[in-house]
Parts: sequence; structure tokens; C-alpha cells
Amino acid sequence: MNQSMISAAVTMGQLQQKLDTISNNMANSNTNGYKRRDVQFSDLLVQQIESNQLNDAEVGRTTPNGTRLGTGARASSTSVSLNAGALQQTGRTLDVALNEPGMFFQIQTGDGTQYTRNGAFYLSPSANNPNVMELVTSEGNLVMGVNGPITIPADNQKISIGQNGQVSVTLNNGTVVESGQLSLVNIVRPQLMLAVGQNFQAPQGIPLNQLLQQLGAGSGNFVQQGALESSNVDISKEMTDMIQTQRSYQFNARSLTMADQMMGLVNGLR
Repeated sequence: MNQSMISAAVTMGQLQQKLDTISNNMANSNTNGYKRRDVQFSDLLVQQIESNQLNDAEVGRTTPNGTRLGTGARASSTSVSLNAGALQQTGRTLDVALNEPGMFFQIQTGDGTQYTRNGAFYLSPSANNPNVMELVTSEGNLVMGVNGPITIPADNQKISIGQNGQVSVTLNNGTVVESGQLSLVNIVRPQLMLAVGQNFQAPQGIPLNQLLQQLGAGSGNFVQQGALESSNVDISKEMTDMIQTQRSYQFNARSLTMADQMMGLVNGLR
């Protein structure tokens, strides 16, 4: 296999990763709170072939002397855009949106603590206490408060969520009780977080204080009740990126075909 075939084959494999990422972005364009991903590329090993300089013939030359032979490109990293999506007013009591780009809700899953921007919450009966309801995500994961999971009395009449995340419940007898405050975090290094579906999870081996900031009680007004954040995916941009990536893939596929045809011609010489 010659150098051109190696370079084309390697690059095609990496371009496929970008196409997969674009497809995932487009598939989640209607997912509440989804943050788009983008693939970054870098060069692989490059060989520099030097040649003798012809000073008299190369007066004013600005390009490097010699020839550089590359071996393709690789997908070096996947970056996450935390730009806020548009807020959609739903009027639903348990729909909650965050109005700061870096803020996330903290939830408890079977795989540990995760962080999400999807504030479409629901009530689920508690398995341990029939008199309370648990605040959960659409997947059934517990929504965490500053002092533990958010629980709501079963005989509730009205649920109010303040701008600081404080959950107040009006009972059927008119009594107002406090059910905790939503636990919010500010992710300061999103590129180091692990993507788990539409959520994020902290990787092992890195201290949490290097990845995020835990917001305490009464630490600001970041919450808007009765609204949901849309995905920050721009379909027109994703379509443009997909076309460009497909063209690059097609170009490398054509290079691979031409190299194979040239080798066939050489092997056919008698």
C-alpha cells in the first residue's frame, strides 16, 4: 500500500467520526437543553524530504525547501458548545429553564451523579414513603436538591419554583411548606466532562473542584419556571458542515480509487 492510499484511508476513518457527530447533533435538534458537539482535527506524522537548494534559481522563494509527505489527519478532540438555546414558554409548573449558559441541574442516576440542562421534570411516587412524591427527570432519575433529593408532599395543590431554585409547595389545606432548593452547578471545564447521552458526567481521577463549581443556597437567580431551553443546534450550520465533510470524504475516496488504479496499471505491465 503506497503513501497516498494510507493517507486517504486513515483520513476517511476520521471523517466518519465527524459525520457521526453531525448526525447526533441533528438527531437531537429538538432535545431540550442539548449542547452541540464539534470534532477537532490534527495532522498525523509528517515526513520532511529535503532537497538540494539552488540558490541561483530560487531567488525570492518563500515556500520551505523540500517536500512534506503526510499520513492523514485524526480526530483529536470533541468540543462542546455551551451556548444557550432559545427559551420556550410552556406554562407547565414542572418545566424549568436555566438562564445562564454554564449552569446545570444535578441529577442522580444508576451510574452516579450527572448534570443536565433538560428541565422537563415530573413527579413520581416514592417507593419508601407513600405520602411524598419525588421530583424526577423524564428518564426517572432523581432531581437533586442542595440537601438531597427533592421530595414533594403527595397532597400538594400548587408547586412554585423560585428564581433561586427554591421549591415551595402549597398543600390542599392552604399551608405552604418548603421542599428544598434545586442543586445547581457551574461547569467551568466542559471539554473534560464525559458525555452520557444528553447529560454530562465527571470523569474519574479529576477532582470535582477543577471541573465545576457547586452553587450553594441563595447563590443567585438562574431559574425560570414554566419554560424549557431548546437545543442550541443550528440545523443550517449542521447541514453545511455535513456537506463539506461528505465532500472531503468523497475526495479521499477518489484518491484511494486512483491510487488503486495506478497500482493496477503498474502490475499489468509486461
